[in-house]
Amino acid sequence: MRRAILIAGPTASGKSALALRLADRLAAYGGASIVNADSMQVYRDLRILTARPSADEEAQHPHRLYGVTGAEEASSAMRWRTEALAALSDIWASGRLPLVVGGTGLYFRALLDGLAPIPDIPAAVREAARARHADMGGAAFHADLAARDPNGAARLQPGDSQRLIRAWEVLEATGRPLAAWQREPGEGLGAETLRFVLMPDRAVLKARIDARFMAMIEAGGLDEAAALLARNLDPDLPAMRAVGFRELASHIKGQADRDTTIAAGQAATRQLAKRQMTWMRNQMSDWQSISQQDESFEKEIFTKISQSWLTGSR
Repeated sequence: MRRAILIAGPTASGKSALALRLADRLAAYGGASIVNADSMQVYRDLRILTARPSADEEAQHPHRLYGVTGAEEASSAMRWRTEALAALSDIWASGRLPLVVGGTGLYFRALLDGLAPIPDIPAAVREAARARHADMGGAAFHADLAARDPNGAARLQPGDSQRLIRAWEVLEATGRPLAAWQREPGEGLGAETLRFVLMPDRAVLKARIDARFMAMIEAGGLDEAAALLARNLDPDLPAMRAVGFRELASHIKGQADRDTTIAAGQAATRQLAKRQMTWMRNQMSDWQSISQQDESFEKEIFTKISQSWLTGSR
């Protein structure tokens, strides 16, 4: 039987560390492989700023879909789902148990429920959409989309460049509005899952976020940001919007001092965590919510896994 453990949670909630400890426990039962479900940790250029597992941590147990995409590319939920399904198939074939870990709620929804079967958009169309947006500006681009897809444009703001460009390119490439595609049902995962969402106390999470951002700076986060900035990539690419990157880029350009940069980066990360927790609270209400991580909590999770699966066949 195909089975998977899903671990979601906001940034800095301890998901990766938990996955490693669970993988250690599962070593005696055929082992586990850890699969990334974070939209920023797919980018190889941002190991420090996205808090990807270190090389030493990745060596402890198999890791999949971490650092697999260049910053010059625009990954997507559909692309990730395709790659995740392939990774899960490999893991199941190896006799291991997959631990799917991340903070991107849309990725978990895509994995479990599927996505609308929107065809791949040709690279030329994607490039034309970005160029058109850059040339016209957000307001004019929004009006242009509204003339062709009024219902779709009405749900978007002129400043939401990513979604505007996506709506335009789908319409241009397929001749159908994005909403029409999204009404078509997707294909579910078709596997038995145990689902956990980490929801730490806000004060605890704030302290973790602030400490981790400082640790990122000390570990070379500024150098990593400078290397990415030097590539002069399209600022609308997803990797260029990684939390903390914009703040560090301002410092590198001489627009903010170090203390101001750190405070702004910490604040941006806290805002991300707040948005993630709101989404997860609303969309993952049927997942087992964990508010406090300690030895008893980890034992509780492993006991549940053991009672559900490890005493039977896999």
